[in-house]
Amino acid sequence: MWDWQMGLCLEYADPNGPMIYKGLYHFFYQYNPHGAVWGNIVWAHSTSTDLVNWTPHKYAISPSQPADINGCWSGSATILPNGKPVILYTGIDPQNKQVQNMAVPKNLSDPFLLEWTKLPQNPLMEPTTINSINASSFRDPTTAWQGTDGRWRVIIGSKINRKGLAILYRSKDFVRWTKAQHPLHSGKNTGMWECPDFFPVSINSSTGVDTSSIGKTLKYVLKLSLDDTKHDYYTIGSYNREKDTYVPDKGSVDNDSGLRYDYGKFYASKTFFDNAKNRRILWGWINESSSVEHDIEKGWSGVQAIPRNVWLDKSGKQLLQWPIAEIEKQRIKPGHLSSRELKGGSKVEVGGITASQADVEISFKISDFEKAEVFDESWSNPQLLCSQKGASVKGGLGPFGLMVLASKGMEEYTAVFFRIFKRQTKYVVLMCSDQSRSSLDNDNDKTTYGAFLDVDPVHEKLSLRSLIDHSIVESFGGGGKVCITARVYPTLAIDGEAHLYAFNKGTGSVGMTTLRAWSMKKAKIN
Repeated sequence: MWDWQMGLCLEYADPNGPMIYKGLYHFFYQYNPHGAVWGNIVWAHSTSTDLVNWTPHKYAISPSQPADINGCWSGSATILPNGKPVILYTGIDPQNKQVQNMAVPKNLSDPFLLEWTKLPQNPLMEPTTINSINASSFRDPTTAWQGTDGRWRVIIGSKINRKGLAILYRSKDFVRWTKAQHPLHSGKNTGMWECPDFFPVSINSSTGVDTSSIGKTLKYVLKLSLDDTKHDYYTIGSYNREKDTYVPDKGSVDNDSGLRYDYGKFYASKTFFDNAKNRRILWGWINESSSVEHDIEKGWSGVQAIPRNVWLDKSGKQLLQWPIAEIEKQRIKPGHLSSRELKGGSKVEVGGITASQADVEISFKISDFEKAEVFDESWSNPQLLCSQKGASVKGGLGPFGLMVLASKGMEEYTAVFFRIFKRQTKYVVLMCSDQSRSSLDNDNDKTTYGAFLDVDPVHEKLSLRSLIDHSIVESFGGGGKVCITARVYPTLAIDGEAHLYAFNKGTGSVGMTTLRAWSMKKAKIN
C-alpha cells in the first residue's frame, strides 16, 4: 500500500495542524495508541520532505495537564510573523468540558519539532456561566489570522441547540483571548460544527495565499464538518474585517444540501498554506466501511487521503481540487489505451499495470446526444439517483467510465462513471461511484455516492482521474470539480488478481479520447 495511514496500526482520525517549517512538512493527527477504535486520543506526528514519504516521530501532544487530562482533541497550527509555530488544540478537562489549549516548540532550531511545551496558563479559552458556551460542544480551533488592527482571530466550532456556530475569539498576544459578542457565522438547524476551517482564496489565480492575507482579489471559504451527517461542506463568500463577520455568496448554501469537498468518505479536513510552493493543501480523514469487529480484528482503522491542492474555480462558485504534483513521482510501469469509440455494452481492459495500486486518467468526448435520457426535475438528490441508476442499469448516454478493483469473473468491481441527461436545451452530467458490487463480503458498507458535475459535455471533454490503493478509490471528475472517495474491501480483486476496465453500458456510443494509467510505487514510511 501507499501507507497513507501514517504508521503501523491502530486508530487514525482527524488531520491536525499541518504546516511547513524549515523546509519540512509536518503532519499531526488524532491517534489512539491503545486500540483500533476511537478513544485515548493523542496527537501523533510525522514529517516529510515531499508530502508522500513520511517519517513518524513520538507523540507531539498527549494528556498531561488538567486542561487535557481526558484527551487531546483536534486543533490547528499557526505560524507567527517571527516564524514561530504555535498549536491551538481542544483538551478535555477533569469535568469532561471541552477547552482550548496552546503548545509551542521546545526548541525552535529543531526542524523536526520533536518536543512541544504546553502553556502553564492552559486553558486559554473555556466555557463559563458568563459566556454560556456549550461545554460539550466547543472544539477544534482553526488556524488563526491577523487583522489590520494587529489582533489575532480564531474560530472554534460549537452549537446552541440545533444552531451551528463558528465562535470567534480575538487576542493581541496569542495568549489572552477574548470572546467576541457575535460568531463569525452561524447556521440554523445544522447541528454541531466540527473542525471548522476558514481561509482566503485568490479570485484570479490558482496560487494559494496565506491565511492572514488581505486584498480586494480574495474570496473566503468557510468549511464545516457537520457532526450530524459526518460530511464536510463549504461555502464561498466575503469576510467583513470591520465587523468580523462572514457572509456566503448568494447561492452558496451553508447546510447539508451545499457544496462538499468530497461526496464519499472524507471528513474532519484541514488546509494549510504551503509558502514554499505558494499553494493551499487540503488533508482529509477517510474512515472505514468495514465493521468495528473487523477493524479490531485487523488491528487498525482510518487512513488519510492523498493531499490535494485546492483553489477557486474560474466561475467563482466552487473550489477545484487535485492531487498534489508530488504524487506523480510514484508513477511507474505506464500503460495506455489508444483513443477509440466505446460502443454501448462494451468494456476494454487496461493491461500492463498493477491494477490494485494505480493512477488512471481517462477522458470522453460525446458527439451524438440523441440517446440522452430526459432529466426528471424530481431528481434533486444525486446520491439517491446514483443508487437507483447504478453501473448495472443501462441508460442512454451512460453509465460509462471505469471499473476498478474488478475480479476476473466480474463478481466484484467498483464502478466510477458518468451519465448524461437532457434538460430542456442543456445537458446534466451525473458522476457516480458505485460500491454495490465492490465486495462479496456483505458486512461492509457498500453505499453508492454521487454528485452533479458542472461541465458542459457539448463543448468540453468529460475527464476522470482515479487513484486506486487496494481499499481506497479517490476519484476526481471534471478536473477536480467533483471528488468522490470510497473505501472498498474486495475478497477476490486483491493484489495481482485486480483488473481495470474502461466501460460503457449505455445504448449510445461515447468517444474515449485518452486513457493513461500507471502502477504506483509504495510510499516510504520509516
